Amino acid sequence: MARRYDHSREELLQMAIQAARSLIIEEGTKALTVRKVATKMGYAVGTIYNLFNNVDDLIIHLNATTLDALHNNLTTIVFSGNVESDIKKLSHSYIDFTFQNLNLWNALFEHSLPKGETLPDWYNKKIDLLLNIVEAALAPLKTTISEEEIKKAARVLWSSLHGICSLATADKLKIMTKDPAIELSNSLVTNYIAGLQQFK
Repeated sequence: MARRYDHSREELLQMAIQAARSLIIEEGTKALTVRKVATKMGYAVGTIYNLFNNVDDLIIHLNATTLDALHNNLTTIVFSGNVESDIKKLSHSYIDFTFQNLNLWNALFEHSLPKGETLPDWYNKKIDLLLNIVEAALAPLKTTISEEEIKKAARVLWSSLHGICSLATADKLKIMTKDPAIELSNSLVTNYIAGLQQFK
């Protein structure tokens, strides 16, 4: 076992993120504390504060790794050029990722920064990279709608899919319908893309 001073700052950073990740997978976001992360690493609490500004900063770095994992997942999808089919592939992959990584996915949306604080630019760029994938799938529509409308459509679809996933993972979807998340997602995509394509 490596001695504490054998770990570089970057190694400690990754150890802390991995410890936080394990805690969230096991117990959920609300159970995450700096002390628990430090204990899981085998380090003093002060070490965590040398790596991160506070627990919010730690969660942001953890959530960034979840965004990276989702991005890696979505970039494996090969687009056919059929907008409806390609968006459905993305939405199915997103839903699968959500259910397979439920507590990590919840951490993305359960965590709120203190009033007055904003997410760092590097984190927002990761979100943009995800939305860029959706925009790429919508790209064939550029002959009929503007670049700005493509960007808006990507965000509408992403937000709507998030709503479906939120209800499904909270076991609240059944209050409104017996249809599973995949079927609702398919309906959303089919009808929304049809609305965009009417401009052809």
